[in-house]
Amino acid sequence: MKPFTVHRGRVAPLDRVNVDTDQIIPKQFLKRIERTGFGQFVFYDWRFGTDGKKNGNFVLDEPRYEGASILIAGKNFGCGSSREHAVWALADFGFRAVISSSFADIFANNSTKNGFLTVRLSEDEVAQLMQRAREIDNYQVTIDLEKCEVRDDQGFRATFSIDEFIRHCLLNGLDDIGLTLQHEAEIVAYEARHPAPTALKAS
Repeated sequence: MKPFTVHRGRVAPLDRVNVDTDQIIPKQFLKRIERTGFGQFVFYDWRFGTDGKKNGNFVLDEPRYEGASILIAGKNFGCGSSREHAVWALADFGFRAVISSSFADIFANNSTKNGFLTVRLSEDEVAQLMQRAREIDNYQVTIDLEKCEVRDDQGFRATFSIDEFIRHCLLNGLDDIGLTLQHEAEIVAYEARHPAPTALKAS
């Protein structure tokens, strides 16, 4: 898992509340067995018409937000069903983090396990960033997980809180498997002391 320490990137504003996981990645695209390739379908129902062609009206398809790696969204982002594919789709599209005033717990947990950062700021702070992203061309912010801080070049600066264990995992790029492998030496030693029983020979 890729560590998240300090990231600076272009911001795209998604001024909608209660964005659920079926809007992030619709259910018809969940048949894929890989974790990659979902980015092309992110927010599909908002970006494409019934004929499968882009409608050109969605914010992420505006040229000024091309290559955005930070999403600013309304409150309760990631609500709805438990769908790890939603995180995969956002990451595959190119996002490294989402900033909002609140997130659904399951989405936030899935994000952590995939090295994807969810940043909680106040509604006023989110509104400021949303406005700047709409009004300033190539608007960029820096998310500093080491300092738990979001800042830009126009004087915005805000701190955010995050569980210290989650912060440790993200800073060091540790998912559940990575955490387990930190104890590989102890695991190997234990297995050496407790060899697997040999299969009984048939008589």
